[in-house]
Amino acid sequence: ALRWKIELEPWASDGHNLEAEAVRFIKYITTPQVSCEIAMPPALQREEAQKSWVLCLDDKFPSAQRLNTKHCRVYSLRLGGEDLWLEKALATAGCEVHCFDPSIGAAHLQDSGVWLHRLSIDWREPNPAISAQRQRSSTKKLAAILNDFGHRQVDVLKVDMESAEWKILENLVLEGVLHSVGLLLLEVHLHWAGFEVGGDEPNVVRYWFSLLRELERAHFSLYHSYSVPAKPRLFLQRNLHNTSSTYILGYAVRKASAGESPSTGQAFDPSPLMGRIWSENDDPSFWETRVIPNRLMYKRFYYTQKRMSHAELKC
Repeated sequence: ALRWKIELEPWASDGHNLEAEAVRFIKYITTPQVSCEIAMPPALQREEAQKSWVLCLDDKFPSAQRLNTKHCRVYSLRLGGEDLWLEKALATAGCEVHCFDPSIGAAHLQDSGVWLHRLSIDWREPNPAISAQRQRSSTKKLAAILNDFGHRQVDVLKVDMESAEWKILENLVLEGVLHSVGLLLLEVHLHWAGFEVGGDEPNVVRYWFSLLRELERAHFSLYHSYSVPAKPRLFLQRNLHNTSSTYILGYAVRKASAGESPSTGQAFDPSPLMGRIWSENDDPSFWETRVIPNRLMYKRFYYTQKRMSHAELKC
C-alpha cells in the first residue's frame, strides 16, 4: 500500500544528542553488510571506479546476473557535474542506459550509446502553476518516468543529486519504486541537512539513518562505502570525527529464497490482479522478474503465451 511517511528508528541514546546519532550513522554507512568478490568486469576497469562508483557482479545479487548477460537497464539521476564515463562504459558493455539531467541541452538525445533526457527527478508533484513553456526542463517523479517509459525493472540506479538525494530516496521508499531496482549507487552529502529536510541536527541524522534502514528492509545490502577524499571534512557544518562531507554507497538486492520476490522477500500472491491469468504452466523465474509493486497492489504482467509471448514483454 502507499505509505505516507517513513518509519523512524529509535534514538541512538536517551539524550537524543548529535554525538550519539552521528556515531551510529557514520558506523552504519562505513560498515559493509556483505562482501563483494567481483567489483566491475574487466572491460569497465578504470582507476577512479575501483574506489568510487563500484558495481558488484557477484552471483549472489540477481542484478549482477543481468549485467553479466548484457540484458540490463541503467538509470542515472544527476545534476550536471562529473562526466558520464560510467554510463558510457555500461552502454558499451551492452546495457540500455538512460541519463536524466535538467542541464542537458536538448529534450532527448543520444551520446555514445547513452540516452540523455532533459528531465529533473523530483520528490514532489510538478507545480501546476508553472506552465511547461516556462520550464526549461520537465520535472517528474521517478515512478512517473518508469510508467511513461514502460520500464518495469532498473538493474542499476545511480543517484548523484547534490543534496536532493534524501528526499528523492524517501519518495522511492514511500511509493514502492525501490522494488523495481536491483542495484543502487548513491552519493550522500552530509555537510548540511539537504533540500527540505527539517528538524534540529539530532533529528536530521536520525532521519538519514532511518532512510538507509528502509533500504535494508527492502532487502538491499550495503556492499561498498567510499569516503570522497577531495571533499571537505564537514558533518552538518562542523568537523566531527574527521568525517568526509560526501560518501558513495553501493547497495544490491540479495537473492530471495524459493517462492519469494527478489526485491521484497515476500511470497507471491497470484490472486486475480488486473484480470491476468494464473496457470499451472507459468514460469516462476519469469514471474519473479516481472512482478512489480504498484502503489496499491502488485501488478502482474504475465499473459498466457497465446496472448503475448515473453519476447513481446518489456523488462
